[in-house]
Amino acid sequence: MKAIILTLETQQPILATSFQGDPNSDVSYPYIPGSMIRGAIIGRYMRQHHLSELDLTNDEVKRLFFDAKSTRYLNAYILSQKNQRTLPIPLSWFKDKDAEFTDNIPITVYDFSIKKREYPETPKAVGEYFWAKEGGIVKLYKEKRRINIHNFRDRKKGRATDNQGELFRYEALDAGQTFQSIILCEDDDVETIQNLLAEPNIWLGGSQSAGYGHTKIIPPQPSSTNWSEIGIPAEDRENDEVLSITLLSDTLLRNDQGQPVADPSLIKQAIEDVLNITLPQPKPGGIFTSSTLIGGFNRKWGLPLPQVPALTAGSVIVFESEDIAITTEQIKLLEVCGIGERREDGFGRIAVNWLNDEYIQVKLAKLSSTSSLPPLRSEDSRLLAEQMAQRLLEQKLEQYLQKQLGYLNLDEGMSNSQLSRLQSVARQALPNGDCNLVISLLNNLPSNAKNQFERIKLGNKSFRKQLDEWLENPTNWINSIEVKIADVERKFDDDRARQDKLAEKYTLRLIMAVAKKATKEKN
Repeated sequence: MKAIILTLETQQPILATSFQGDPNSDVSYPYIPGSMIRGAIIGRYMRQHHLSELDLTNDEVKRLFFDAKSTRYLNAYILSQKNQRTLPIPLSWFKDKDAEFTDNIPITVYDFSIKKREYPETPKAVGEYFWAKEGGIVKLYKEKRRINIHNFRDRKKGRATDNQGELFRYEALDAGQTFQSIILCEDDDVETIQNLLAEPNIWLGGSQSAGYGHTKIIPPQPSSTNWSEIGIPAEDRENDEVLSITLLSDTLLRNDQGQPVADPSLIKQAIEDVLNITLPQPKPGGIFTSSTLIGGFNRKWGLPLPQVPALTAGSVIVFESEDIAITTEQIKLLEVCGIGERREDGFGRIAVNWLNDEYIQVKLAKLSSTSSLPPLRSEDSRLLAEQMAQRLLEQKLEQYLQKQLGYLNLDEGMSNSQLSRLQSVARQALPNGDCNLVISLLNNLPSNAKNQFERIKLGNKSFRKQLDEWLENPTNWINSIEVKIADVERKFDDDRARQDKLAEKYTLRLIMAVAKKATKEKN
């Protein structure tokens, strides 16, 4: 297949709505989805051919837009300073919790999918970044966002009324950023697609009539037949003992009953179906995955698409056996075809035997600190923006807590009385964020209760050990969280003393939520 490199510069904020935030907010993905690019190009095709709707029986229409075997529109990830398309961070990468990323001195990151000779004392996930390797150093990139506040207006009167005046906000990809997508297509369709990309101005995403979506297409580079998403020849990645699969985009898979589920074991089944082989079970400790919800919007129907669970980009699964012998041709086939559904929209992209460094030197990319928004000059405006940013930071922390709670399941065996006692003491400690009250409770348990806390598992650790880790290091379970309003930024680690107190309160709330969830599941 030929690869057309599509580089996009955002002239206005882009609203690529994901399933984050509360009902009164729309939060964008950290990238431009392939489905959004495909939809915009479909609109151009219809205008060029003077069509009011697509003829889905037309061979060219099916081949260009609806057949994943012929054409695929990959997600547009942020472009690095070296004009390289970045990729999502692997979920198998961990750092020491006390090590902080800077743009000056790199720190060591450990890949837990590789056989490890050394562990960080207190490992913590790297977080949600995109990355590219530059000069032997991995540089982390983060998209810039803009938060705008809007209010509902009466369409006839053109202003807010008593019945239509609610406030809502958009958290969109900011203007002034460069993203890069790839369009994979057959040789005969290269010219057709390049003609559709000839006009430089394109509108992407929602709320285009409200100042969102204007994007400029950088003249597409000549199509290439030897393009590789990870830039490493397949010949260099043959391995007779290990097969490592890394998801480069969110992946939609179905189980034997036809239900969409975010189950890592379905990766094994999907690869076996593509290659017609039998794989061993993943090696113990060789699965690093997360899940998300995927939806969309159908402009033809004017309706949202069904929400379905998916495995998150960056997920890693490792198979290990002396009988594995994946050839160069099989690696190319897997990476060209991908796995799962909606591959024409960029889902299901994978890399085979990509990660082979146990230790990686990582630092933040040094980016311009300039904002596309003018600075706030009024002291009152700045104070209001700071208050809003702090509240949004706490709201994101609340969402992060709920997400973490979904991964935590307490084994059976803990009595309701002990769970209730733990909740009661944590609630008592919550107003002042006093974790020492819960520590005191755990240190003075009677022998029967103590045995329960040490015997029952939460994940792969005893409940007592996990509680001790949370209470002694309340910031350890929280990844980097940040918000931006105009030129006011708030990060979780800006004011260490204030954020430590905030972390203690949310740690106590997490403990209460785990105990409440366990009680509810027992009942």
